Amino acid sequence: MPASTLGVLAALWGLVMAVAPLLQIRQMWLRRSSRNVSLGYFAVLLPGFALWIAYGLARADWALVVPNAVALLVSTTTVVIAACLRSREPRPLA
Repeated sequence: MPASTLGVLAALWGLVMAVAPLLQIRQMWLRRSSRNVSLGYFAVLLPGFALWIAYGLARADWALVVPNAVALLVSTTTVVIAACLRSREPRPLA
């Protein structure tokens, strides 16, 4: 398989992976709860996406930039929605 074909396939699958958090957003929205979402997980992912975008820009490699930019946008949206939902959830009595 030529490298250019592999690059296109990798970029397309990267886009699929980038929009995968939309599934989590859907579940949070339906349940009106973000209790089962790990914000720590996204705290690790978000800087990683930003680093891959920077690396892709430095190399002028759009197959790296585009999927990671979409992933950064969708994941940031997930964190914002989770935070908004958590601010509305009742706090347990301790």
